[in-house]
Amino acid sequence: MSKLKPDVTIVRSGIFTQWDEESSNLPRLLKSTMHIPAEIDIEFGFIAQIKKAKNQKLKYCIYHPNIPDDNGQVRPPFDGEVFVKSNDWKFYLGDTIWAPEHNKVGNWRMTLELKGKVIAEKTFKVHLNEEEDKIAAFWKHRGF
Repeated sequence: MSKLKPDVTIVRSGIFTQWDEESSNLPRLLKSTMHIPAEIDIEFGFIAQIKKAKNQKLKYCIYHPNIPDDNGQVRPPFDGEVFVKSNDWKFYLGDTIWAPEHNKVGNWRMTLELKGKVIAEKTFKVHLNEEEDKIAAFWKHRGF
């Protein structure tokens, strides 16, 4: 196993074009931001450049803001593992918003780990648009 210390940099983060997991192409950055409007199919996340870690196991995780599943139970974080493919590799970690949008609001934390250590992370703040925010505040104020 390599004695080199991995070098990890987040090179882009924000809103991206739709990602095709079957393609070797990474999505293209549309807007650099940490504030994501809760719009169906909006793609957001980050691209990390990972150097000196070829063949190491990379763990990724997306912590959602208590989004319920179809049975009303809070969904667990979405996670998985991949192997770093080269000594200078770019990896996209991202997600999209799906219907209904109102229960996707909150902080979405995305992390990458190597050897049990978080090497990259970003937290995105997903929010309703201003008019939807006003309506939600109106009903919340009335106990709904």
